[in-house]
Amino acid sequence: MSDGSLNLDDFGDLIERPDSGVRRDAEERRARTGLPAGALGRLDELGEWLAAAQGRVPVEPVSRPKAVLFAGDHGVARLGVSARPAGGAHALVRAALDGTSPAAVLARRLDVPLRIVDMSLDCDPGELPAEVTRHRVRRSGGRLDTEDALTAEEAERAFRAGMAVADEEADAGTDLVVLGDISVGGTTAAGVLVAALCGTDASVVTGRGGGRIDDLAWMRKCAAIRDGLRRARPVLGDQLRLLATVGGADLTAITGFLLQSAVRRTPVILDGVVGAACALVAQRVAFRAPDWWLAGSASGEPAQAKALDRMALDPLLDHGVTAGEGTGALLALPLVRAAAALAAELPVRQEPQGQEGAAPAGPDADRAGAARALDAT
Repeated sequence: MSDGSLNLDDFGDLIERPDSGVRRDAEERRARTGLPAGALGRLDELGEWLAAAQGRVPVEPVSRPKAVLFAGDHGVARLGVSARPAGGAHALVRAALDGTSPAAVLARRLDVPLRIVDMSLDCDPGELPAEVTRHRVRRSGGRLDTEDALTAEEAERAFRAGMAVADEEADAGTDLVVLGDISVGGTTAAGVLVAALCGTDASVVTGRGGGRIDDLAWMRKCAAIRDGLRRARPVLGDQLRLLATVGGADLTAITGFLLQSAVRRTPVILDGVVGAACALVAQRVAFRAPDWWLAGSASGEPAQAKALDRMALDPLLDHGVTAGEGTGALLALPLVRAAAALAAELPVRQEPQGQEGAAPAGPDADRAGAARALDAT
């Protein structure tokens, strides 16, 4: 992609797995701490994953995380598929900026900077800070059940915007990204993507969304996913076109962000169904990319569970949190930080000194000496 053209196939060559040799070194270091195997549960796995991602043992503490939320409205919300009003995502963005949303509260308490990227909010850009709106591609998205969510040119712009944000965070020294979305209608688009990529019916992936819609709204949502699925299947071989057809600007940007973050070796914690759907699209582009991601929290959305299962990602938490907007991923961050601290700071036993086979110093040496004395008598 150095010539400026956008060829998604390049990601397959650009993305490498986290360093497996370093991971083995981390496992060996953990074995020398003296703690029984399995005593720390998944924290061991997390610490070793971070060491491989960083390429160093012992692992560095997670000291510069960033919460990045991509925002957008979806035209399909006009069908009444969400508990929130169509075009209402900008109100959610305003709450996050004002520090009153669940994600904003958690980010503040965890001392994590919060960045919001407007890709297609249905509001005047002047209502929001310029830093939020500078990547916007369009105002809202097309109704995915009857028309493309984006034009081809808009899809490329959105994808490149996601890549640019990933580069900005990597260049700024962000060592872990907590990824989320702020949208109305986004879970419907995510359901279409997951159903298309997993080859399932609409009813299998249709959930209740963050606002817990009623049965009538669920049926409307299921019908919208079914209609979107008919439009998505013919373009499954072209991931950028698939995102343009049924994804929307925010989901397209998230996909570009995930792939470029993997190129830049930046680990990411995924949040809910939207992030999982975009990750599934990104896996189709570059099969090694999921090695750079963690699933933060189970949202209860069936499409998220199906996407994570397809990528062999097991959520760190399952507390029934459906708030979205990065909330579940933020809740998982202290667990990841704890794993890094344990992997870095637990002391290891010293290697035996002197000749090979010499008995170690300390209590073991005393017991060995007593045994030799008994033999001598």
